[in-house]
Amino acid sequence: MDYTIIYKRVEAHVTELFEAHKNEAFIYHNFHHTKMVVNRTKEIAAHYQLVESDMMVVYVAAWFHDTGYLIVEPRLHEEKSVELMKDFMQQFSIDEDILNTISECIMATRYFAEPVNLLQQIICDADTYHLGTKNFKSINNLVFEEFALRKEAKSKLEWNRDTIAMLKRHKYYTAYCVDLLTEKKISNIKKLKKNVHKDETSKEITKDTPAVIKEQNNFTTKGIQTMLRLTSENHMKLSDMADGKANILISVNSIIISVILTVLLRRLQIDTYLTIPTVIFLIFTLGTIIVSILATRPKVTEGTFSDQDIIDKKTNLLFFGNFHKTSLETYERAMQKMMNEPDYLYGSLVKDIYQQGVVLARKFKLIRLAYNVFMVGIIISVFAFAFAVFFGMPSDGVITNASGSPL
Repeated sequence: MDYTIIYKRVEAHVTELFEAHKNEAFIYHNFHHTKMVVNRTKEIAAHYQLVESDMMVVYVAAWFHDTGYLIVEPRLHEEKSVELMKDFMQQFSIDEDILNTISECIMATRYFAEPVNLLQQIICDADTYHLGTKNFKSINNLVFEEFALRKEAKSKLEWNRDTIAMLKRHKYYTAYCVDLLTEKKISNIKKLKKNVHKDETSKEITKDTPAVIKEQNNFTTKGIQTMLRLTSENHMKLSDMADGKANILISVNSIIISVILTVLLRRLQIDTYLTIPTVIFLIFTLGTIIVSILATRPKVTEGTFSDQDIIDKKTNLLFFGNFHKTSLETYERAMQKMMNEPDYLYGSLVKDIYQQGVVLARKFKLIRLAYNVFMVGIIISVFAFAFAVFFGMPSDGVITNASGSPL
């Protein structure tokens, strides 16, 4: 029998299984974990110099031992792993006794199962190899997070207590792992106990001082509310300032245009040399007014929202533009939902402040442009008038009307 072909096909098949049944909740019992167990199995098996047939048994068992996680609920995964293994291995015409031996190795990885021979001991020790390594802490945290994602985890303190109990009951079966990993496993237990003691002490202090904790929570909540309120008020003041600056520009330039249209234009029939400076002045003045109006012009919004928007928490109910066309009943129902969910409420306040900031940035950008247009217009117009006066005024200094008579 060509075991090399079996090794390659098993690895390729299990890799495809993990690719085809990806589950974001399995952040520990994934392909990386399976690959690590396979490598540890090779390491332990190499120490005992297993014959080729036994090597194939533990190799296949290591690859398939957690594949059941991809198909069924975790508590039944060993049985499903055996089923998946047998279905795949049928193509190699392997004896039923060997398939049963592989199945028994997979079933030996069940929680606190007792392996009865060396092959089962090897696969068991490979599966729990990390308990006696320096990576135990990070792996333990991964397993905790996985159980949390599957909504099966307890608190971190309870998890660590159970982990300590598990470590005390656990044992390595092969002499190789006993000699290599036991000392570090004992060290990991001691470190975990220290963490549990710290957490218990902290929890006890918290339990004894509920008033202090309540006061701290109230202080934090009030601080957040004050910050959001002050930020919103500051944005409103800045918006008022921006509108005031825009109104000043609109008023001043409107007066200038009125004066030009009522007084200066009649003079242009006589003092034609002032025509170009006047047109320049009018253009810049009109441009300033247009930009100032754009800065203060309100944006019209749809004024409606859907029930899905409320479920997804996408609508900011604090801005009138998002609800002014909805019915009172719909708005009250949506507001009640928002007030019952602090995350939605504070999220809406944050969105409101952000949207105010976006509007403010646009306003100040346009107002700055308007002031620049006004400033440049004044400068150019003054130079234009000065140029016209010095170079366009009649040389004799006498201004005549259209008929040629003195004024």
